[in-house]
Parts: sequence; C-alpha cells; structure tokens
Amino acid sequence: MNMKKFAGTRSYVMLCIAVFGLGTQAFGQASKTKANTIIYKNPAAPVESRVKDLLKRMTLEEKAGQICTLLGWEMYEKNGDSVGISETFKSVMDKRHIGSFWATLRADPWTKKTLVTGLSPKQAAIATNAMQRYMMENTRLGIPLLLAEECPHGHMAIGTTVFSTSIGQASTWDPALIQEMAGAIAKEARVQGAHIGYGPVLDLVREPRWSRLEETYGEDPYLISQMGISMVKGFQGNNLRSGSNVVSTLKHFTAYGSPEGGHNGGIALTGVRDLYSSYLPPFQAAIKAGAQSIMASYNSIDGVPCSANSFLLKDVLVKQWGFRGFSVSDLGGIPGVRSTHRVAATMEEAAAMAINAGLDADLGGEAYGDALIKAVNNKKVAMATLDSAVAHVLRLKFNMGLFENPYVDPAAAEKAVGTETTKALSRRVAAASIVLMKNEQELLPLKKTIKNLAVIGPNADNIYNQLGDYTAPQPDEKIVTVLEGIKAKVSPDTKVTYVKGCAIRDTAHANISEAVAAAEQADAVVIVLGGSSARDFGTTFQSTGAAEVKASEVAVSDMESGEGYDRVSLDLMGLQNQLLQRIAATGKPVVLVLIEGRPLNINWAAQNVPAIINAWYPGQEGGHAVADVLFGDYNPAGRLPISIPKSVGQLPVYYNYKHASRHDYVEMDAKPLYSFGHGLSYAKFDYQDLKTNVQASGNNLKVSISFKLKNTSKVAGDEVAQLYIRDDAGTVVTAVKQLKKFQRIHLAPGEEQQVTFELLPDDLRLLNIDMKWVVEPGTFSVMVGASSEDIRLNGSFEVKQEVVCKY
Repeated sequence: MNMKKFAGTRSYVMLCIAVFGLGTQAFGQASKTKANTIIYKNPAAPVESRVKDLLKRMTLEEKAGQICTLLGWEMYEKNGDSVGISETFKSVMDKRHIGSFWATLRADPWTKKTLVTGLSPKQAAIATNAMQRYMMENTRLGIPLLLAEECPHGHMAIGTTVFSTSIGQASTWDPALIQEMAGAIAKEARVQGAHIGYGPVLDLVREPRWSRLEETYGEDPYLISQMGISMVKGFQGNNLRSGSNVVSTLKHFTAYGSPEGGHNGGIALTGVRDLYSSYLPPFQAAIKAGAQSIMASYNSIDGVPCSANSFLLKDVLVKQWGFRGFSVSDLGGIPGVRSTHRVAATMEEAAAMAINAGLDADLGGEAYGDALIKAVNNKKVAMATLDSAVAHVLRLKFNMGLFENPYVDPAAAEKAVGTETTKALSRRVAAASIVLMKNEQELLPLKKTIKNLAVIGPNADNIYNQLGDYTAPQPDEKIVTVLEGIKAKVSPDTKVTYVKGCAIRDTAHANISEAVAAAEQADAVVIVLGGSSARDFGTTFQSTGAAEVKASEVAVSDMESGEGYDRVSLDLMGLQNQLLQRIAATGKPVVLVLIEGRPLNINWAAQNVPAIINAWYPGQEGGHAVADVLFGDYNPAGRLPISIPKSVGQLPVYYNYKHASRHDYVEMDAKPLYSFGHGLSYAKFDYQDLKTNVQASGNNLKVSISFKLKNTSKVAGDEVAQLYIRDDAGTVVTAVKQLKKFQRIHLAPGEEQQVTFELLPDDLRLLNIDMKWVVEPGTFSVMVGASSEDIRLNGSFEVKQEVVCKY
C-alpha cells in the first residue's frame, strides 16, 4: 500500500489506528489537544482572547460575511419527511461566508411556507442541525451560525404557541405573567435551533393610524419599560447556554411608532429632550435588564436615518448606556439610507455610513457584502471599525457556547413545542388582557343557561383575524374562535345561532338581514367586530415583508392592520357600523366584542351599546378567554395601554401630554373616548388613606406613597392600582401627569390591602435646560386611581434640594 498517498490526511491517521492499534480514545485526546492549542477553539480560554484570535485568522471577506444576516427560509430543502440543507445554502456559504440567518423557520404567505411546505418542530431542529453541521465540518474556520427568529407573540413557526399580540400583553398590566410567557416563547424557539428572538417591540405610539400599533405596548414609556424588561428577562433568562433561552433583539431604535401622517417608516417629529424623556427610556430599561441586541429603525430623526445615526448608536447606546451587545439593521435598512432617505449616492457609501456610525450587522445582507468590502478596500471604512462590529457578533457566539454545542435535540423539540402547558398559558394571557370598556346596568356576565344566544359578526368565527400579524399558518382545530368558546361555555340546552353578517372590509357580500333575524329570535346578542391583520397567499409584499396595500381589489381581504396597512381614518371598515346599528335596533341586549390591532372608532357603540369588551388579537385560546369573561368565569382586569380617540382630528391624544393650552374643538371636546389605563371589573374597589413620606439625604432620595385598597363587592377580582406624578413647577415643560408605578392586585370580597409604592430619583427626574438629569426642588402632585382619568386619591410631597441623576 502506498502510505505516502495518505500522508497529512485524516485518512492516514485512521489507517494508523487500524494498523498499529492506536486507541480511538488516544486519537480523540490528541485531536482535542491540537484544537485547544488554537485559542478560539479552546473553551477554557477567555472569551475576549478567543474573539481576538479568531479575528486574526479571518479574511476581509469572512469578516464581512459574519455581519450579514440573510433570509433563511431558502436555506433548507424538504422532501417528504426528509430535511437537509439546500444548494442555495451551500452556494451562499461558499461565496459569502455568512454568519447569521433570519427567519429560517418562518412560515407565512411572504415566505410561501405553508403547513405542508414548512417545517414541524422536529424537522426544524433537523434542518438547523444540518446547517450548523455544514458550518462546523465544511468551512475553513468552523464558525457556527446565529439563527434569529421573529418572536413577538410566539415564535413565528409552525406548531408553536400563539399568544396575544403585544398591545394585548400590555393590557394585562402584569409584568410577571409576560415574563413567564416570554420564557415559554424562548424555549419553543431555542429547542428548534434558534438563538435570537426578535422582540420586544419598544416603540412608543402616539399615532394609531400607523399599521404596527398591535406590535407595541402602547403610549406610555413606563408601562412599555416594564413590559420590555419582562420580555428580556423571559427571553434571556440567567444563562444563554441553558438550551431554553434566546437573545432578545429590541425593536425599533428609535421613535419609530409615531411617524408623520401615520406612514410606516415615516419621519419622526421629536426634539432631543422628548427623545430622551419619552422614546428612549424603554430601550434604556431593557438594556439595563441585560438585552444583548438592538435593531435600528427605518425612520429618520431630524434628518438623520437611524440606520446611520452615530448619536444614537455610539453616543447614547454605547457611551451613555454602556451597551455591550450587537446592533443590527432592520431588513433593508442600510440600503434604505440610499434609496429611501437619499443621504448616500451609492450602496458603498450607505454601507460605510452605517458601519462607521456604529451599526454592527446588516439584516438582508445587501449592503455589508461587496459594497462593504469595496468600502474597506477604498479606505472609507477602517479595518478596526469592521473588526469591532465582527467582534460583537463573535462574542455572542462564544458566550452562548455555540462553538462547543451548536446542535439541538430533534426529539426534545417535538415534545417541547406547543404543549398543553403553553396552551393553558396562552389562555391565561388572553384572559388577563381583555379590557371591559363598558358594562351598563351590569349586563355582563351573561348566564350560561341563557336559552337563545345570537353570535354575529365577521370576527366571531375567523381564526386568522384573531391572531394578528407575524403569525405562522395554523391548523383550524388548534385555534378557538369566540363562537367556539361560547359554544363550549353555555348550557347544552342553549341554542347558539351564528350569522357572519358582513366582512371586515368587503361591502359587496353581506347577510345583514339574516343577522337581524337571528338577533330578533335571541335573548341576547354577542356581536364580534373590529379589524384584521390576517395575510393571505394572494397578498403581495414589499422587499421588507410589509404588505402592499391595494386601492381596489376584486376579492377584498379583511386586512386593515398589520405592517404596511396604515389608515387614513380609524372608522370600522366595510358595513360593520351598519350591521351594529341594525342589531342594536332590535332592542335586544347587545354585547360588543372587539377583535382588533389598533383603537378603532366606537363612538356610536359607546353611546348605544350597553356592554363593550376589547380583546385586541387574543391568540390561539382567545375564544375561550373571551367566553370566560362573557360568562363570569374570569373577572376582567385588563387596562388600556393606549388612549382611544373620538376622531383622528384629535390626534395626537395621548394622556401624558406636556403642559400647554389644550382646549375643546368646534366639533367636540379634546378628551379621548376612553383614556389610558381605563378598564372595568365585575368587582368594585375603594381607595382610602393616602400617605406620603419623603426621605432625603444629600443625593439620596426616596419617596414612599401608601394607601388602602379594598374590594367592596361580593365577587373576587383584580384591581390595577395606578400612581401618577406631576412636577408642579419645572424649569422645562413637563407632562401634566406621568405614570410612575402600578400593581395588579387580587382581592377577595371584602378584602383590604395596604399598597406602597416607592419612588427614587430616576422616577422624578427631568432633563433640565442644561440637558442634565436632575430632580429639582419643589412640590410634586400625587394622583392614585384606576386610570389616568379615574383618580381616586390626590396628595403631594416636596423635594427640598436638587438631586443629580446619571444617564
């Protein structure tokens, strides 16, 4: 045998094992020892040493590849039950050395992945393992992939649990419950091979015409912050190597949720002080809680695109807040510096602007490929700048232990995703999110023994209208609609008659007369109206994934909300108002259930319908949750995280506006229809005995605010006690009131509890005329109550000397 033929190869080593009897254990130890001499492959070496060592070994092209995140759903092939990597994946790796993929497991009309062509949880784990195995065994340096997935209200993949959308999550006012939910989402994503969960969305919304309101936590920076902290902690846990946690990517940095005219990605009109006071605090709170990643938004602020804004990405994020994770563009955000914002003439220039401004990674990979390589070669980007961005990505891979353990267990994925436990959790979140807006003469709860109930409306029995945007395809039997929830709740002797009545938008096809006839025969009516973010496979999409709005469609879809579906009005669309008015005219008791992604105009309903509940998009168990509330098995305690206007002419109508001359209009007053924090209960609560106590010493300040809360009714229930503060005389203009603390409290009938809130300097600070954070001397008004308008207790306290705060 020609031994030279095998020299220097693994085959030669294996031959030696066979011929000379060298034990495989010894060979394995020898290989391990050799690997450990390479610093980046040595798990015992410090992470920073491993990062530096690997960077020294990488070519310019390999570095550029590491900070590109490509679309992932074309990277696998599925043939029957067999799943493996695609030729597209091999080609991309050979040419571009990509370090990350996004939405590999995503399924929806945009990706063209259905329940048939997409992946089950087990198949997903097999697919991601195949991708990682290729990286570890077939690439020069063996760098594992980072796989990012959409996770705002569940991992957007087949078989996972679908929870309430974020606006519903915020309506729970229950951070502990949301943290539990986030932990469940993270586990379902991680066991399938994902490492990053896109979320939470921390955009503060003052423009409800904007299409993505459903993805947010509303209009208040403190409530958004608390929800964001919960999501980050739930996603990331205490150990990113646990196999159950994912990195949280915060979206969208920043001021994205209040665009001019409601246009998605539009210009943000805000000054620096308002930016710091309103839009940035949720991001700062989430980063303080440990968030490892953040996404730049599409919009510009004062003429500077956020994707190339060094003030945000360097000064604020890194220097002021000490952020150590990595930043990433939104999909196509860096090319948008050229094509949308027109501040770069070429893709090379756009790539240079973004990375020099501190944007580490390119989602989509169009800018940080050849254009970035060209910019480095042309000295427009320093190698040290590129190395810094690459290091941020590599550091996360090392910290997650991916070089040692890049694989997941397909059998475990099959068992851990979409369990009865997460199904029950989805129902709990949905029930906690439901807001009882109105309950005249205590129409609710209904009796389960009601003889004849009419269930009417376009959202009463439509699974996708109930789930919101960023939702994967679902089998019909998995989703419980309101109609199904009601049927499962009432007595077997109850006759439930369902008539759709009309669609959300379509005006050409309706059966309103049939719906009226059903209502006339019923003892009560539940009418389910609202909106829809349900995409279908006929929808066309922009390159970013946002839906294309068609001015005229032959077959009109229900979709009037969700990314890309900005509105010019907030009116109920189609024939919904006509249907509601015809049903109300029957004189039967009517309960309006709203399934929607944004606050819609319900002025007529507020005046003429006795009971109204808002369920937003309540997720897969939404029908059960709504029925639990309708029939009294769950006492609602959801509270509005955003004000509901009477007219778009009032906008913006958020509760915590700055001191100014606000007055009524010719046509109507300036107040919203329902204010931030509003929500009713089947129980009654009494607030008494407000006390304040100030403890101050030098730069230390603590204010304790206490009161007694009592359930004065005969039913148990939750009350959301809310504390608002006003700085009575600041050196700059401040809010008329600002939420500072809240607590969701369960009380049995007759039970009383002492509630205490503590305020620290950061809760009372303002950004003064010199752009310094301070608590100024003076008096502060205290307002405690059940909503921003339903204030039950008033008081005040005084701060006698200035307290200097940090960023």
